Amino acid sequence: MAFKYHIVCVCLALFIFCATSSIQPTKLVDEVCHSTSSYSLCVESLYTDPRTPSADRYVLAYISFRLAFLNASSTQDHIAKLLNHTKAKAKAKAKAGPTQQVLRRCYHDYNKAVSALSSAYNDLNSETFSELVDWAGAASLASDACQVVVKTTYPPLTTMNLELKRLCEICVAVSKLFT
Repeated sequence: MAFKYHIVCVCLALFIFCATSSIQPTKLVDEVCHSTSSYSLCVESLYTDPRTPSADRYVLAYISFRLAFLNASSTQDHIAKLLNHTKAKAKAKAKAGPTQQVLRRCYHDYNKAVSALSSAYNDLNSETFSELVDWAGAASLASDACQVVVKTTYPPLTTMNLELKRLCEICVAVSKLFT
């Protein structure tokens, strides 16, 4: 199982490399992505939105926070499905196990992430940019908190936590354009 997971990760990395090698980022995207830990992931992520080539900093902020929000919401839904699945198993065994506690904690953490990213959207809508970095940081910390309890129990959830963390890093980089 672990071997298959590593093969998928290697294939994904190759796909990202090939996909980003053909993208010519704008000066703004280049500036933002150079301030992240993964330039190619940043460029590829931002260019999943067709508005990116013509985006100013304001639109780029909407794009980056939207990507993070969608990721956090999708991960929260995934956790809810895992939790429901483990509840059914626990009910059959007539006891709640540590797996449910871990998933409940992660669900709660992702609730915080989704809430923080919603607040960032509200700030963008009201054109108050001063707390965008804080909201992105709060969402990133929520994924960290989930990862602390998950450890290596659910490899896909570990990957999702890392994805949200990297998307939040892009949000922070974009947010710094407003300071």
